[in-house]
Amino acid sequence: MQLIKGKGFKGGVHPPDGKELSNAKAVATLPVPEKVTIPLSQHIGAPAESLVKVGDAVKKGQKIGEAKGFVSVPVHASISGKVTAVAGFPHPAGKNLPAIQIESDGLDEWSADVKENPGYKNLSPEEIKSIIQGAGIVGMGGAAFPTHVKLSPPANKKIDTLIINGAECEPYLTADHRLMLEEPNRVIDGASIIARALSVSNILIGIEDNKPDAIKTMADAARPYEGVRVVSLKVMYPQGGEKQLIKAVSGKEVPSGGLPMDVGVVVQNVATAAAVYDAVRFGRPLIERIVTISGSGVNNPGNFRVRTGTSSLKLIEAAGGFKSEIGKVISGGPMMGMTQYTLDVPVTKGMSGLLFLPQNEVKSYASEACIRCGRCVAVCPMGLLPNMLGIYAELDRFDQAEKANLMDCIECGSCAYVCPSKRPLVHLIRYAKADVMARRKKAA
Repeated sequence: MQLIKGKGFKGGVHPPDGKELSNAKAVATLPVPEKVTIPLSQHIGAPAESLVKVGDAVKKGQKIGEAKGFVSVPVHASISGKVTAVAGFPHPAGKNLPAIQIESDGLDEWSADVKENPGYKNLSPEEIKSIIQGAGIVGMGGAAFPTHVKLSPPANKKIDTLIINGAECEPYLTADHRLMLEEPNRVIDGASIIARALSVSNILIGIEDNKPDAIKTMADAARPYEGVRVVSLKVMYPQGGEKQLIKAVSGKEVPSGGLPMDVGVVVQNVATAAAVYDAVRFGRPLIERIVTISGSGVNNPGNFRVRTGTSSLKLIEAAGGFKSEIGKVISGGPMMGMTQYTLDVPVTKGMSGLLFLPQNEVKSYASEACIRCGRCVAVCPMGLLPNMLGIYAELDRFDQAEKANLMDCIECGSCAYVCPSKRPLVHLIRYAKADVMARRKKAA
């Protein structure tokens, strides 16, 4: 049996998903850009350190940034050409960060270091993890956590289950949906490789019920694979959060302050699994991804396969340009994405989408005092008291916030979404977290 029903999780919300704008649009591959700006920080952890200088010739797939530490990954050239700058450039994180700019030579030639591996099925777990690390693969659902780190749990943490996240619960985003429809075997082959790296045989692929075509396609593709099952999930945000997905798919509950490995689980995104297959089978580093361009602010929303470092302006052009005056641009989805201050930001490994909202859809609300209605408490998927965390933050009572499990908050925005007083709860919680983390760092 390749298809089973998920168990659900406590809390959550169901905002209008807007997926109808792009979920029927097949992935279109953009032409090789004339220029790319490749950030040295495309992952959680230490930024990579440049290995090239202005004037150097580079090939596609060549390592141009070296990882600095275990929680870090290298970066690679996504086109062949000449390095024209190593400097600070606009970054989706909201500020200028070091990046390498490359102008195309029009040849798009692969580096000699990129080699196929026909015997990839015979690789040891350590060899697989080494290839994944060298390919610069990170979580492509948005978190951008180095994949090799997730695949290297401590010896006392026994992993028995791999969960592949195909939920794609954020409104508007459809890149993972299209990947599962168009390249299911690439995803499942990648998942099988990850499972071998973890020495597990139980693979569960979680997909929300609003993607019935993807559920069927993935279940059909999974039939030849022993131990691979697709789990259909109730449509509920934030279904794709790691702890919520684990609960919904396996019934296991990650303890407060704990990690998935504490319950024997590792979670990886479907796009990450596909990237693992490309790296282990074909030797290709992570230099391209599928990005959803959506929102009623563009003429032709869609899904586009694009090289990392490509300017967002090229994606806007591919989506037919702007339909009306743009009020807000968000990297990622509207619930957890980050508002952009410039349109000229590059595509990064973790950029799953760009959302363009017209001015008439961007509303401004005045925040009011908490009325103790409890709606935020009812929807919190972590079982927290967001109302009290917000009040503690306003009063700078960070110790009390920490005792109320502040650090368990996943910043999904469900509380702010339902708040009738329009309180900026996520911002307040982030403010409190910053103080707690600074004090912990100082104490350490």
